[in-house]
Amino acid sequence: MTQDGEGLAPFNALPETDAVAALLDCCSAPAWARAVASGRPYATVEVLLETADAVLAELSESEIDRALDGHPRIGDRPDTAASVREQAAVATAGDSIRDALAEGNRAYEQRFGHIYLVCATDKSGAELLELLHARLGNDLQTERRVMRTELAKINRIRLRRLLGAAA
Repeated sequence: MTQDGEGLAPFNALPETDAVAALLDCCSAPAWARAVASGRPYATVEVLLETADAVLAELSESEIDRALDGHPRIGDRPDTAASVREQAAVATAGDSIRDALAEGNRAYEQRFGHIYLVCATDKSGAELLELLHARLGNDLQTERRVMRTELAKINRIRLRRLLGAAA
C-alpha cells in the first residue's frame, strides 16, 4: 500500500450506502459507519484511521454494544472471514485452552455484561486466556475503556484490509 493507500481513492469514491455497508463489515455500530463514511474524502489512510478512532471515542455506550454484537466470543466458531483471520491461532489451540476460554468468557460476561473483546490478531489462545484473566480484575469503567481501545485496534486492522481489498 502506498503512503496514501492504493485503496483509499476507490473507498472515497464509493456511493454513501456502499461505503457505510463496507464500514459495517469493519465495525457493526451503525453510527460509527455513517460518521466515518460522511468524513470522506480522506486525504490519507492515517487521516481515515484517526477519524475512525475519534468517532469511536465519542460513541454512546449503546452504539459500543452494537459494535460488540458484531464479534463472536473468543474461542467460538467465527462467523465472518475477518473473525476467522483474527482468531486463527485460537482455532489451533488445544481443548484445555478452548475449555478455559469458554469458562473465562462466561465469567467475563457475568462480571461485565458483554463479551470479552480483544484484538486477537497474532495472539495465541494461551495469550488471549492470560489477557482475559488479567482483565477480569478490572472495574467496570476501566474495562469499558480497555474494551474500546481493543475495538479501535480491530477497526484499524479491518480498515486497512478494506482499503487493500478496495485497491
